[in-house]
Amino acid sequence: MSNPTAAILIIGNEILSGRTQDVNVQFIARRLAARGIRLEEVRVIPDVAARIIGAVNELRAAYDMLFTTGGIGPTHDDITSECVAAAFGLPWEHEPRTFALMAERMGETFNEARQRMATMPRGAVPIENAVSLAPGFTIGNVHVMAGVPRIMQAMFDALEPSLPAGAPIAMRAVHGFGVLEGNIAAGLTAIAARYPALDLGSYPFRRDDRGGVAIVAKGTDVAALEAAIGEATTLIAAQDVPAVPGEPAL
Repeated sequence: MSNPTAAILIIGNEILSGRTQDVNVQFIARRLAARGIRLEEVRVIPDVAARIIGAVNELRAAYDMLFTTGGIGPTHDDITSECVAAAFGLPWEHEPRTFALMAERMGETFNEARQRMATMPRGAVPIENAVSLAPGFTIGNVHVMAGVPRIMQAMFDALEPSLPAGAPIAMRAVHGFGVLEGNIAAGLTAIAARYPALDLGSYPFRRDDRGGVAIVAKGTDVAALEAAIGEATTLIAAQDVPAVPGEPAL
């Protein structure tokens, strides 16, 4: 079973300034892996129209699907939706069902600013939002979602059943306190060479006053994962420290 590919485009000056910490990538990445979708790129760009249009066109051509977060609210810097329309060469216009629903629910408060949240590229399919009323949308292979984590998560929940699926991407890990990464580098390189279909990495960690290394393997072949982590366990144990299954609880 083949694995579809994906990219995430994070849009927002607040992320680049450091004022806001992104937590959406971890959520999306884990959900994509469980569905067998391989996340291959994450990019962060500012609220600049030319940058958004260029990135959308580049990433949607390079991967099977693109997920964007941020920039679909009611304010002047929420320009993602109109930029996606420009990227596709489509009119940016009121989505009839969304506009009617928001007008009914909001009444007199459905002003011009809020109407922007019911405006999408022509032909876009709204992504339901159970947390607040304004939806995200899908156009082609691009899925446009909010930047606010709980709203984005609600949109992803609604979108997920319609996404393609591949063989689930599983993970196995082992860690050892007191292991120095440089001492296992050659052994780990040899393991990686024996299992080229896996993503195998080592990650130094520190917990309280103790440090160590976690070895993590990811892939669709569970038997290969088990074998590779078995070898990694032996590699860690050879350093005269306990090899503990799983990633360290930090």
